[in-house]
Amino acid sequence: MRVALKTNRKVRQAIPALAATPFLFVGVALLIPTLARTDQPSYDTVGAIEGEAITVQGPMNIEVVQGRTRTILRSGSDIHVNSGQARIDLVEGGQIAVCGPAHFSVLKSVNLLTLALETGIIHAHIEGPQPALTFYTPQIQAKPFAISEAPQDMLVGFDQTGAMCIRADSGAVRVEQQLTGQSVVIPQSGEVLITNGQLENLSSGVTHCSCELQLAKILSPPSPQTEVSRLPTPEEMQKANKEAAKAPPVPPKPAAKEGPVYQVFMPPLSYDATDKVQPDNFDPQLIVLVRRVRVRPSLIFQGSVKDAPSIAQNTPPAATGKALETPASQTQQAQQKNTQSNNSIVVRIRAFFRSLFS
Repeated sequence: MRVALKTNRKVRQAIPALAATPFLFVGVALLIPTLARTDQPSYDTVGAIEGEAITVQGPMNIEVVQGRTRTILRSGSDIHVNSGQARIDLVEGGQIAVCGPAHFSVLKSVNLLTLALETGIIHAHIEGPQPALTFYTPQIQAKPFAISEAPQDMLVGFDQTGAMCIRADSGAVRVEQQLTGQSVVIPQSGEVLITNGQLENLSSGVTHCSCELQLAKILSPPSPQTEVSRLPTPEEMQKANKEAAKAPPVPPKPAAKEGPVYQVFMPPLSYDATDKVQPDNFDPQLIVLVRRVRVRPSLIFQGSVKDAPSIAQNTPPAATGKALETPASQTQQAQQKNTQSNNSIVVRIRAFFRSLFS
């Protein structure tokens, strides 16, 4: 039994043409992933470098941000710091300071960053676990590691005599001799000097390597100044009166109501995603309520003060003779006379009756 398949004439004509060009589809298939990766951030980006006298060769990007040109280092960049200091802001958030004259190169793969140092001094500060930093010199390999998730801060470089100096300000540093495989650990706050690349010649103590790292600081808003009310001095009052006399009259405006501002300061709260019930681990007594009010400035009174009018005192004339008797004094004298007269009559009557019965 035969089954006849019918095909379109255009399809039959296109099949030999497609079969003759098999490499066309392969080229398109390889091109599509390449175009898709161009929009994604590069995994080998190290960070932006800034400096007054630097030279960068090899892979890098140039960006213009707010009118400023920035050089972005990538894996394989070769950097010369001719003089002064250069700073690298890592994409992960850390910073690296390079004190010249210095020559080094950078290699990066995902979160592994390697600095191959030939000359100069490098001071690195890493906030988090990434990137994993490694220093390479012709004979020594140094790897910093954090202690209790604290930031990593270390200095690696060469002094004027060519000896290698290593300092661990925060965290520790593992130092390994690449030829012999011998390794030592420099503890936190430790500082060593390696001569001729041999760990047997390692000496601890203060070295002459120095490269300060200027970390970016966030400017905090200035704290409000406390105002103290006081009375104005005579000079201030005279100056205010002169300015008020010169200034044109201004219609009074209603004073704005400025109420007090309340702020609540609480202790830091913690959250653990692994716990179903969050613990109540703060004391409510540590909550502080602050009330802020606006203090009035110095008060200035305008005007003039006059003396009180004096009252004239009228002195009575001196009495030349007998003082004039008032009607009240005359009445009192009359009452006294009547009383005396009444008393004399009563006395006479009593004496009369006594003589009759005696």
